[in-house]
Amino acid sequence: MGIVTPFPADARGTGQVGFDRAELMRILDLYGRMVTAGHWRDYAIDMGRDAAIFSMFRRATERPEFRIEKRPALRNRQGIWALVGEAGQVIRRGHELGPVLAPVERRLMKLVD
Repeated sequence: MGIVTPFPADARGTGQVGFDRAELMRILDLYGRMVTAGHWRDYAIDMGRDAAIFSMFRRATERPEFRIEKRPALRNRQGIWALVGEAGQVIRRGHELGPVLAPVERRLMKLVD
């Protein structure tokens, strides 16, 4: 017959890093609220061997304002999650997604009289 090749054809067994459903729902919820508030207009998702990155843009032609990075290799060190700013500085690292997203969620809070 033929030769069956496993998909993806990766001899080392290192797969692609991605977001699970709960993580992506949390990130997209924040993104949707920021779009509604008028802060962001576009996003991009990059999934590679080392990291999965969700980037948020004010406009599609600019650099991302924030990047949420998931790097499983840093699980035992600084934490799997990182919030990276526009200039590439790491704003917050952590082992859980919620506290890492807190600086961005703070921008949505408004004082009410």
